[in-house]
Amino acid sequence: MDYITLPEAVENFIAAVNAHDPNALAAVFSDGATVRDDGKTYAGEAEIREWIQGHLINPKIVITPTSFAGDRLVASGDGDFPGGPLSFAFVFGVKDDQVTDLAIGPV
Repeated sequence: MDYITLPEAVENFIAAVNAHDPNALAAVFSDGATVRDDGKTYAGEAEIREWIQGHLINPKIVITPTSFAGDRLVASGDGDFPGGPLSFAFVFGVKDDQVTDLAIGPV
């Protein structure tokens, strides 16, 4: 399998998701960050922590990257949800090695 080179913030995001570590995951996001997922926008630390717990930690999501180009990561996501694994596109905004914006959608 080919190795995919990722920006540090994206590597940190994947590592924290796969470790099921909500504090490490929250630390990946900058102040004022936003996440768009499932048709909703989560803004600020409290809402992003709620999204982290409900969408990544509770269902024990594991992300396996398949490609990365520009700011778009395509990855397989599996966990405790019906129909998995599923392919997702993660579009990252990054500044100073932190995620400023994240949009997630099906591939």
